[in-house]
Amino acid sequence: MRVYRLVKERFADTALDGSGAKLYGGRWNRKGHAAVYTSDSIALAALELLVHLHRSEVLNRYRLVTLDLPDDEVLVLDDAGLPGDWRDDPAPVSTAAIGTAWLSGGQSLALSVPSVLIPQQCNLLLNPGHGACAAVFATASLQPFDFDPRLVR
Repeated sequence: MRVYRLVKERFADTALDGSGAKLYGGRWNRKGHAAVYTSDSIALAALELLVHLHRSEVLNRYRLVTLDLPDDEVLVLDDAGLPGDWRDDPAPVSTAAIGTAWLSGGQSLALSVPSVLIPQQCNLLLNPGHGACAAVFATASLQPFDFDPRLVR
Protein backbone atom coordinates (compact mmCIF):
# COMPACT_ATOMS: atom_id res chain seq x y z
CA MET A 1 0.00 0.00 0.00
CA ARG A 2 1.40 3.40 -0.96
CA VAL A 3 1.12 6.22 1.59
CA TYR A 4 2.09 9.89 1.60
CA ARG A 5 3.26 12.51 4.07
CA LEU A 6 3.88 16.22 3.54
CA VAL A 7 6.49 17.91 5.72
CA LYS A 8 8.11 21.32 5.79
CA GLU A 9 11.44 21.28 4.00
CA ARG A 10 13.34 22.02 7.21
CA PHE A 11 11.91 18.87 8.83
CA ALA A 12 12.57 16.53 5.90
CA ASP A 13 15.45 14.80 7.71
CA THR A 14 13.20 13.85 10.63
CA ALA A 15 9.98 13.25 8.66
CA LEU A 16 9.82 9.60 9.66
CA ASP A 17 11.05 9.56 13.25
CA GLY A 18 7.72 10.42 14.88
CA SER A 19 9.24 13.16 17.03
CA GLY A 20 6.53 15.75 16.34
CA ALA A 21 3.74 13.40 17.37
CA LYS A 22 5.78 12.29 20.38
CA LEU A 23 6.29 15.89 21.49
CA TYR A 24 2.77 17.19 20.90
CA GLY A 25 0.51 14.14 20.68
CA GLY A 26 -2.15 13.79 18.03
CA ARG A 27 -5.64 12.51 17.37
CA TRP A 28 -4.39 8.91 17.47
CA ASN A 29 -1.49 9.11 19.94
CA ARG A 30 -0.72 10.55 23.35
CA LYS A 31 2.26 12.80 24.05
CA GLY A 32 5.36 10.73 24.69
CA HIS A 33 4.54 8.13 22.01
CA ALA A 34 6.27 8.48 18.64
CA ALA A 35 4.05 8.05 15.58
CA VAL A 36 4.21 9.02 11.91
CA TYR A 37 0.98 10.25 10.34
CA THR A 38 0.49 9.43 6.64
CA SER A 39 -2.43 9.41 4.19
CA ASP A 40 -3.65 7.10 1.44
CA SER A 41 -3.53 9.87 -1.20
CA ILE A 42 -1.47 12.98 -1.89
CA ALA A 43 -4.66 15.07 -1.90
CA LEU A 44 -5.65 13.86 1.56
CA ALA A 45 -2.10 14.44 2.86
CA ALA A 46 -2.36 18.02 1.58
CA LEU A 47 -5.79 18.56 3.11
CA GLU A 48 -4.70 17.11 6.46
CA LEU A 49 -1.81 19.60 6.49
CA LEU A 50 -3.81 22.60 5.26
CA VAL A 51 -6.42 22.27 7.99
CA HIS A 52 -3.70 23.04 10.57
CA LEU A 53 -1.97 25.94 8.80
CA HIS A 54 -2.35 29.68 8.83
CA ARG A 55 -2.70 31.20 5.36
CA SER A 56 0.84 32.59 5.18
CA GLU A 57 2.35 29.19 5.96
CA VAL A 58 0.84 27.57 2.87
CA LEU A 59 3.56 28.88 0.58
CA ASN A 60 6.40 27.48 2.68
CA ARG A 61 8.46 24.85 0.92
CA TYR A 62 7.38 21.29 1.54
CA ARG A 63 8.58 17.81 0.75
CA LEU A 64 6.37 14.90 -0.24
CA VAL A 65 7.41 11.62 1.36
CA THR A 66 6.17 8.48 -0.42
CA LEU A 67 6.31 5.06 1.25
CA ASP A 68 5.27 1.59 0.17
CA LEU A 69 3.92 -0.49 3.04
CA PRO A 70 3.54 -4.27 2.96
CA ASP A 71 -0.20 -4.99 2.95
CA ASP A 72 0.20 -7.61 5.67
CA GLU A 73 1.64 -4.94 8.00
CA VAL A 74 -1.49 -2.74 7.89
CA LEU A 75 -4.13 -3.21 10.59
CA VAL A 76 -7.47 -1.62 9.70
CA LEU A 77 -9.56 -0.06 12.45
CA ASP A 78 -13.09 -0.76 11.26
CA ASP A 79 -16.16 1.32 12.02
CA ALA A 80 -17.15 -0.93 14.91
CA GLY A 81 -13.87 -0.05 16.64
CA LEU A 82 -14.41 3.70 16.41
CA PRO A 83 -15.65 5.53 19.51
CA GLY A 84 -18.71 7.72 19.03
CA ASP A 85 -16.69 10.89 19.53
CA TRP A 86 -13.86 10.06 17.10
CA ARG A 87 -14.56 13.11 14.88
CA ASP A 88 -14.78 15.63 17.73
CA ASP A 89 -12.64 18.77 17.70
CA PRO A 90 -10.45 18.98 19.62
CA ALA A 91 -9.46 15.35 19.29
CA PRO A 92 -10.92 13.25 22.10
CA VAL A 93 -8.97 11.21 24.63
CA SER A 94 -10.68 8.07 23.30
CA THR A 95 -8.90 8.08 19.92
CA ALA A 96 -5.51 8.83 21.48
CA ALA A 97 -6.05 5.86 23.80
CA ILE A 98 -6.78 3.55 20.85
CA GLY A 99 -3.72 4.64 18.89
CA THR A 100 -1.41 4.62 21.89
CA ALA A 101 -2.49 1.09 22.81
CA TRP A 102 -1.80 0.01 19.23
CA LEU A 103 1.64 1.70 19.25
CA SER A 104 2.52 0.02 22.55
CA GLY A 105 1.32 -3.39 21.34
CA GLY A 106 3.53 -3.39 18.25
CA GLN A 107 1.29 -5.81 16.33
CA SER A 108 1.67 -4.05 12.96
CA LEU A 109 3.68 -1.36 11.20
CA ALA A 110 0.57 0.67 10.31
CA LEU A 111 -2.89 1.35 11.68
CA SER A 112 -5.41 2.50 9.08
CA VAL A 113 -8.02 4.91 10.45
CA PRO A 114 -10.66 6.99 8.67
CA SER A 115 -9.87 10.64 8.07
CA VAL A 116 -11.92 13.05 10.16
CA LEU A 117 -11.96 15.42 7.18
CA ILE A 118 -13.00 12.80 4.60
CA PRO A 119 -14.16 9.64 6.39
CA GLN A 120 -14.26 7.69 3.11
CA GLN A 121 -10.46 7.98 2.91
CA CYS A 122 -7.82 6.79 5.34
CA ASN A 123 -4.90 8.07 7.29
CA LEU A 124 -2.31 5.56 8.33
CA LEU A 125 -0.51 5.86 11.62
CA LEU A 126 2.97 4.33 11.40
CA ASN A 127 4.84 2.91 14.37
CA PRO A 128 8.50 3.99 14.04
CA GLY A 129 9.44 1.46 16.72
CA HIS A 130 8.11 -1.52 14.75
CA GLY A 131 10.64 -4.03 13.39
CA ALA A 132 9.52 -3.61 9.77
CA CYS A 133 9.98 0.16 9.85
CA ALA A 134 13.67 0.39 9.00
CA ALA A 135 13.31 -1.53 5.73
CA VAL A 136 10.22 0.43 4.66
CA PHE A 137 11.66 3.80 5.63
CA ALA A 138 14.92 3.02 3.78
CA THR A 139 12.99 2.93 0.49
CA ALA A 140 11.08 6.19 1.07
CA SER A 141 11.21 8.75 -1.70
CA LEU A 142 11.33 12.47 -1.07
CA GLN A 143 10.47 15.12 -3.63
CA PRO A 144 9.72 18.85 -3.62
CA PHE A 145 6.08 19.84 -3.20
CA ASP A 146 4.67 23.33 -3.64
CA PHE A 147 1.11 24.41 -3.02
CA ASP A 148 -0.69 26.47 -5.64
CA PRO A 149 -0.52 30.14 -4.55
CA ARG A 150 -4.26 30.52 -5.25
CA LEU A 151 -4.88 28.75 -1.94
CA VAL A 152 -3.94 31.93 -0.06
CA ARG A 153 -5.87 34.50 -2.12
